[in-house]
Amino acid sequence: MFIYNIKLNGKSLFKIVFAILVVIISALFLTSSCKLLSSSFKVKDSVNTDINNISPDNYTNVLKAVYEDIDTYIGKEICFTGYVYRLKDFNEKQFVLARNMVANDPNTTFVVGFLCECDKSSEYPENSWVKITGTIKKGYYKGEIPIVKINQIESTEEPKDKLVPMPDDTYIPTSVAL
Repeated sequence: MFIYNIKLNGKSLFKIVFAILVVIISALFLTSSCKLLSSSFKVKDSVNTDINNISPDNYTNVLKAVYEDIDTYIGKEICFTGYVYRLKDFNEKQFVLARNMVANDPNTTFVVGFLCECDKSSEYPENSWVKITGTIKKGYYKGEIPIVKINQIESTEEPKDKLVPMPDDTYIPTSVAL
């Protein structure tokens, strides 16, 4: 059996507490840095693909990013699914490829989406679900907005979860969102 007699004075105690705090802060800093770097590499990997698929989980984050910085996204090709939504003042080639966004109250939703242009637009009735692949361009509808010029469109089944969440805290307003 060993018995240790440790005598601490104020200076020794301060040094020990200080050393422990430095180790804890360093560990937190390294963990945060690793998470930031690993998530940014994942996002940047998706930039290198020719077509950027938009999922229901990141739909509103991408939508917000593109609307806030149209010029960065011009020429980007995207692929996503939504339903055909038309307003009375759209021309025959236009519709919004829409999803319903859940607000703070689960019983309240808003229609959100990209204005799309397609020569075959009239073939798809209101509220029909379609999957599109298109290129983002700058357009005008009651102000300057992004418009998706559809390259490919096909009918699809209505998804089980039709709702998309509000933009979240992981939203990054840069071109790496696509």
